[in-house]
Amino acid sequence: MEELKTIEQFNELKQEERVVFMFTAGWCPDCHFVDPFMPMIEADYPEYTFVSVDRDKFIDLCGEMDVYGIPSFVAFSEGEETGRFVSKDRKTKEEIESFLNGLAS
Repeated sequence: MEELKTIEQFNELKQEERVVFMFTAGWCPDCHFVDPFMPMIEADYPEYTFVSVDRDKFIDLCGEMDVYGIPSFVAFSEGEETGRFVSKDRKTKEEIESFLNGLAS
């Protein structure tokens, strides 16, 4: 999964089609819970570009995006937010797949 490096990169990526930003942090056990199955999800949903956003490096962006719990997922297509799965709860593979399946294509 690509890792976000700059706010400029975020602004460019969200203009593309079907981008999912995963907000995470190195210290977050619930974020590490998704690590083993995220490669499978990425393989099963090749139409999406997945980008990891380190919450600690982009705390202002998280505030702007109303992302206060991690791991969280926010999807964009051509600059428009198409969906969000944002909470402080641990996410299962099935819940993430259900979120992706519910996104407007």
